[in-house]
Amino acid sequence: MANLIKLEIVTPDRNLLTEEVEYVGAPGVSGEFGVLPNHVPFLSALGIGSLFFKQNGKRYYVFVSGGFAEVTPTKVTVLAEVAEKADEISVERAKKAREKAERRIAQEKEQIDYTRAKAAMARAFHRMKCRDSAVSAGTCSL
Repeated sequence: MANLIKLEIVTPDRNLLTEEVEYVGAPGVSGEFGVLPNHVPFLSALGIGSLFFKQNGKRYYVFVSGGFAEVTPTKVTVLAEVAEKADEISVERAKKAREKAERRIAQEKEQIDYTRAKAAMARAFHRMKCRDSAVSAGTCSL
């Protein structure tokens, strides 16, 4: 049997995923990082982007936004503010969110929260990118 590491992804709303996997790649705030079994322990804040894991040689994708990843030699625990499996992502909803954020940024009325709108646009972009990656890998249907 292959050398595996346990991946657990939890949000405030639910336990999204608990799987034995071969590899985990995640978007840290200082850049992406990868984890194999027997990795040195560490803790990282998560950025916005696609977390992926390999299982039986296939890549699976999960959109994450904010939170932390704790790595031990036998387990990766992701405590994310937001996490969605690629096949749960609505591309149409993400496009509408991006368009709304773009309109808010373009507005020159009153005080809009520019930083909040930019973050919303980044989340929408990365949701669509996560979904596209999963479709390209053949682990998510259109």
